[in-house]
Amino acid sequence: MDAIRRFARPSLRRARAVLAFEGWNDACDAASGAVRYLIEQADDIEPFAVIDPEEFFDFQQHRPTVEIENGGTRRLTWPTTRFYALPRPTEDRDLILVLGDEPNFRWKTFSRHVAQVLHDADVDTALLLGAFIGQVAHTVPVPIVGFATDPNLIDGVAKSQYEGPTGIVGVITEACREAGLAAISLWAGTPHYLAANPNPKAMLALLHAAGSVLAVDFEDAELSQLAAEFDQQVQAALEESGELAEYVTNLEQNDDPTDGLAADTDTAALVNEIEAFLKEQG
Repeated sequence: MDAIRRFARPSLRRARAVLAFEGWNDACDAASGAVRYLIEQADDIEPFAVIDPEEFFDFQQHRPTVEIENGGTRRLTWPTTRFYALPRPTEDRDLILVLGDEPNFRWKTFSRHVAQVLHDADVDTALLLGAFIGQVAHTVPVPIVGFATDPNLIDGVAKSQYEGPTGIVGVITEACREAGLAAISLWAGTPHYLAANPNPKAMLALLHAAGSVLAVDFEDAELSQLAAEFDQQVQAALEESGELAEYVTNLEQNDDPTDGLAADTDTAALVNEIEAFLKEQG
């Protein structure tokens, strides 16, 4: 059985794709949150294709979820990778949005399926979003680093110097290159002391970076409001703790967000303190 299930073949103009995958590549839900926001802003959008999860997921780790609808009908939702067409009649290009989970098995095959769907939809550029936990303060602009199959595609973005283990974003980037698609990867650095919380500020930064690289304007009013409220909550936590405020002030001096994370006992205590405060605010 073909793992790619197609429901329609959208007719798109000079399409480009924005992709995000939950899991290792997605600190603070920043990447998936940015793409999910774009999907939610579209009216009545449904996937035109999905990748069936049967071959690629360990369902004991990625369990399907059950929802009750219409007073008793049970609906089962699987960890499916979904492709959405987003026509933009007032712009020069249309978009494809892709959202899913990082798979457990057969990464090469999975990534080639993703690249195939994009190729068949005449996509010329795939932009993959990611986020990492780093030694960065929330009080400074969210650092964005990037990589591209053609470095000219990310002029104005700090080039990633990372070498080491990679996630599905890195593997799909290579699969796109093999398929003849230009591929770009943009990553946001998120504060390690906020790692347990979704970070709308990082989502917004990725959205802005994606728009700049693709020369696309995204509506971001609602996400901007969420980011401002998040900043206010974190600032309130700082005002509750002099130690935490001092720690963040010292962190502001760090010019490399990809530095190894501090793991001393005092830092762990501060992280627990701010997490507890934010949960109370929620």
